[in-house]
Amino acid sequence: MTSGNARQGRRLTATVTDVDVLRQRALLVGVALGNADTEEAEASLEELARLTETSGSDPVDVVLVKRDAPDSATFVGKGKVDELAAISKGLDIDVVVFDNGLSPAQQRNLQRAFDCDVVDRQAVILDIFAQHATTREGMAQVEMALLQYLLPRLRGKGKTLSQQGFGVLARGPGETKLETDRRRIVARIARLRDDLAAMARTRDTQRKARKRTELPQIALVGYTNAGKSTLLNKLTDAGVLTEDRLFSTLDSTVRRHDLDEGPTVLLADTVGFVRRLPHDLVEAFRSTLAEVSGADLLLHIVDGSDRDAETELATVRQVLDEIGAGEIPELIVINKSDIASPGRLQRMRSLHPEAVVISAVTGEGIGQLEAAITKTLADRSDEVELRIPYDRGDVLASVHRVGEVLVELHEGEGTKIRARLPRSIAPQFDRYLVS
Repeated sequence: MTSGNARQGRRLTATVTDVDVLRQRALLVGVALGNADTEEAEASLEELARLTETSGSDPVDVVLVKRDAPDSATFVGKGKVDELAAISKGLDIDVVVFDNGLSPAQQRNLQRAFDCDVVDRQAVILDIFAQHATTREGMAQVEMALLQYLLPRLRGKGKTLSQQGFGVLARGPGETKLETDRRRIVARIARLRDDLAAMARTRDTQRKARKRTELPQIALVGYTNAGKSTLLNKLTDAGVLTEDRLFSTLDSTVRRHDLDEGPTVLLADTVGFVRRLPHDLVEAFRSTLAEVSGADLLLHIVDGSDRDAETELATVRQVLDEIGAGEIPELIVINKSDIASPGRLQRMRSLHPEAVVISAVTGEGIGQLEAAITKTLADRSDEVELRIPYDRGDVLASVHRVGEVLVELHEGEGTKIRARLPRSIAPQFDRYLVS
């Protein structure tokens, strides 16, 4: 890559083969502002290319622009707009995708200059979510986030969502062609918010019911496409959709799992995270993400084959802090050992010596993972002695289910056991403590 001054554009190599003529041809544009890390901007553009492909468009060229500050009218400045317009015309581009967030005015000005659709990173992510949402709650969450994104971008009256351009505005919730009158959009958002609140109450009731089972709850979290669903399927035969693409799973799935030489636990798969995940989506999916904030342990799945694994790990932790889950105990799981280079795995091990290395596809390291989960839960447990009357077999069964029974003796007054119980659950058995 050639070097350039602070205002010079820089082209990245993009190779696209066997382009489907039915797919939109996309030009990707990233802007590194001020003293921004150029390598970070390039990595973000590479991820934008994957997002764009997942949304259904083909990135045929990528341009990285360096500027001191964004231009208020076009973000990149008139000279760069003219250069990008020439590139767009020469490559027969259908949509220009900016890695940076664009204001409604900037988006309109750029569309006039390029004479094609112009969208930003947030729109692409919304498009992917719109395509992948399948449940009633998931579709409502995406629709609300989409309408909140569209509301400030409405111009005039009488246009339908399908006339706004790009797939995100013509797929999923957009297919209903809701009138773009601001009053109706605001009313629709209010209805969706009420519906989601009702669904959140139902989900909360389900979570409380699972809490009453007294089983430790473990949430699988991680960057999108890190292998969370594959791991859940490997452990529980959950049958969750797994594909080598971003955001293939949006809806949470909870399954029981009996740990080898450990307690029975509840495993919850969750939506994956990504750089600069739109705030509206985080808010809309808050009830789904509550599966994370209510967990006893987080399995943080990291793609060990990805060169940006450390950045992705930091991104996930940032979102966890935002939803109030930053203080929950975390076990890092370095996945994809079957395809990761030895050097990259060694570096990850040195940075995270407590981590477990696995392959959710081949099953390598699954035994060590289960042992690590059992140990982590045990470290948050108390060893107690209980005497349980013979007529309370339900209590004895509960201790076996939620804890680890170390010694069990049958005495005259009942069964005396020494067991290791999670600290959050142990007080429920105080009445049976041996003084």
